[in-house]
Amino acid sequence: MKLEEIRNTIDQIDSKILKLLNDRMEQALLANKFKTSIEDPAREKEIIEKIKHTPNLLLEPSFTESMYKLVISWSKELQSRNYQVIGFQGEHGAYSEESARRWNRDLLTIPCTTFNGVFEGVHSGMFDYGIVPVENTLGGIVGPVNELLINTELHIVGAVDMPIHHSLMMLPGTDHREIREVYSHSQALSQCRNFLFRNNLIPVPFYDTAGAAMMLTEKKPRATACIAGKLAAELYNLEILKENVEDSDINRTRFLILAKDNRESAGNKCSITFTTEHKSGTLFSTLEIFAKSGINLTRIESIPTEPGHYSFFLDFDGSDKDPAIQEALKLADEATSGLKLLGCYCERFITEDMMKGEI
Repeated sequence: MKLEEIRNTIDQIDSKILKLLNDRMEQALLANKFKTSIEDPAREKEIIEKIKHTPNLLLEPSFTESMYKLVISWSKELQSRNYQVIGFQGEHGAYSEESARRWNRDLLTIPCTTFNGVFEGVHSGMFDYGIVPVENTLGGIVGPVNELLINTELHIVGAVDMPIHHSLMMLPGTDHREIREVYSHSQALSQCRNFLFRNNLIPVPFYDTAGAAMMLTEKKPRATACIAGKLAAELYNLEILKENVEDSDINRTRFLILAKDNRESAGNKCSITFTTEHKSGTLFSTLEIFAKSGINLTRIESIPTEPGHYSFFLDFDGSDKDPAIQEALKLADEATSGLKLLGCYCERFITEDMMKGEI
């Protein structure tokens, strides 16, 4: 083994150490949501004692103790800043994280493995907010998210509609001619279906776009690339082979911001869910209420709840503080079952020019 190879290995280990330290700090911030005080001498002593007695051939107890005292000190410093956090599905570098930053760059982003984890995190108070993708212009609705929205007690307090640009990326030094498999989230793969077919690349579904990028860096599989956003390439030190590999120039995803409590400020868009009787004309009658009130519907979706039964999602322009909207909601409530106002909020529409700015 040459010196350069050893140093490359050291660089990779350093990168993992920094990521693990960041992960630990994130967990410290989440723990603070359930603590009555930042100071917890008993817990600190427990950690130090455990570290001191963990066998390490090259790390003396004095070194590990001093290092962990510094880690604990920085954890408490972060906890004292009272950051608000927003949970998202995937790994750091995911499109949901980018969208969260564009909604409010002051929030700290915390990754979750599943969409359900985002909903549960907000409901338990672990997260102040959650962000989830609800629909894409190419891939359609995000089924699991819409199913969770049917029964949630959370409120929609914001939305971001953002262009999505996928990049094909690989490990530095890889011969692109050898690439055969491409890992990414199933939604991203479906949005790049024609590109993959034209280039004889085999799509391999993964739980997350940024997760695929992280896997590529950590496991270094041969003849493999991934599809993710530019942010993921930067975070995981990958080389972008080709940008904008999505099949359409108009590829946008709409994200919803969730919170446990509703916002008091007025919004300009409303979201509701309801069910109707299983007979001809009932849905039309409901939609007609909004049409006669001059309310512009921006989204209509149906989600199966059980065989032969559906729940409907409706998004429309306007504020729930508007008397015309209030009257329409009252009439719709009488004509349907279980009508629920998920939220009245402001939606941010991100343009291509805005995408060029800082995240």
